[in-house]
Amino acid sequence: MFPRKSLCVGLLTAALAAVAAPAAAQGLTETAVRRFLADQEAAWNARRLDAYFAGFTPDAVFVDQHRTPKETIVYGRSTLAEAKAAARRFLQTATSVETSTVRSLRIAPSGRTARVLGFEVSTVTTGGRVRRVCAETDQTLVWSNGRVLSKGQTDSIVKCPPPAPSRAP
Repeated sequence: MFPRKSLCVGLLTAALAAVAAPAAAQGLTETAVRRFLADQEAAWNARRLDAYFAGFTPDAVFVDQHRTPKETIVYGRSTLAEAKAAARRFLQTATSVETSTVRSLRIAPSGRTARVLGFEVSTVTTGGRVRRVCAETDQTLVWSNGRVLSKGQTDSIVKCPPPAPSRAP
């Protein structure tokens, strides 16, 4: 009797592990997160706002913060609908090309959420004037219905580092 009971327990354990393994594999992975971030950046740079904003949850929140010349920190907060409208207005008169770098990517043990800290350099052209805007970014991603989505993003505007010197060929 004892060997049969051990065999049953062993088979049950193996069956549970086989069922649990695919569920864990279905969550966030570093590859999926990095692909999502690259797709997000590509959509923004191509001015495909519908594709860009499709990557956010309906309750996403966007926060912008910057420091004024008098060292006052100013915050702006918007919903998904407000962010979409603001982006459309902005891109009517300007172009913006963003380059982002991931500084930290932490996926929760459950594989359901991830926090991504990054650095973003935007080259903005308005009325022939080109300027660079840099920000430290903070984004929470979630695994929802088989896909990666963002709960929103906080951009903290910072001083841009000097551009790298160009190299002669």
